[in-house]
Amino acid sequence: MVNLISPNNSLVNQFVAELRDVEIQNDRMRFRRNLERLGEIAAYEISKTFNYENTDVTTPLGVATVPLMQSQPVLGTILRAGLPLHQGLLNYFDQADNAFISAYRRHHKDSTFDIHLQYVSAPPIAGRILILCDPMLATGQSLVETYKALLEMGVPAYTHIVAALASRQGIEYVKANVSDDMTIWVGAIDEELTAQSYIVPGLGDAGDLAYGEKK
Repeated sequence: MVNLISPNNSLVNQFVAELRDVEIQNDRMRFRRNLERLGEIAAYEISKTFNYENTDVTTPLGVATVPLMQSQPVLGTILRAGLPLHQGLLNYFDQADNAFISAYRRHHKDSTFDIHLQYVSAPPIAGRILILCDPMLATGQSLVETYKALLEMGVPAYTHIVAALASRQGIEYVKANVSDDMTIWVGAIDEELTAQSYIVPGLGDAGDLAYGEKK
């Protein structure tokens, strides 16, 4: 299942537009904050799919019965570009356990590339809800390799994938290589990838825009 984070006209359009805008991108703090905002909105939408149970809460004047989540999810992200989006999710799921994965492309002269994982830190995820985020879902290979690495910690009960932007090709790749127990949440979907596998029109390199260019 693939869901736009906001299927109707909303502030999500404004946040995505600012992420794409080459002038506004010069403000790194605003770029990071807009990714964080998308994470917060995604967290709210995803929370609607969870199981809840009525819980009595004592107030100064009595007792209120409130439906509360039965359990907290595991939030996972791909370093470094995913950190602002992850923080947005964590702002809402503030009691969640967290997983961090270092994954990068190693490019070859023929324009192909391999995905390399250097670091995985994660709690047990067996039987739990996993929310895995990466701002740019381009080919989908990094996300799939990350998901497979996390499966070594256990098989989640359900997986939500959150991205600011995605390519149609990347979405199809993820759908073909990740469990059917999965929903993709994305701010916008673009149709084109370059020969170097960058999304067009996209927004550029999210990690560089958030934290500065890397060698």
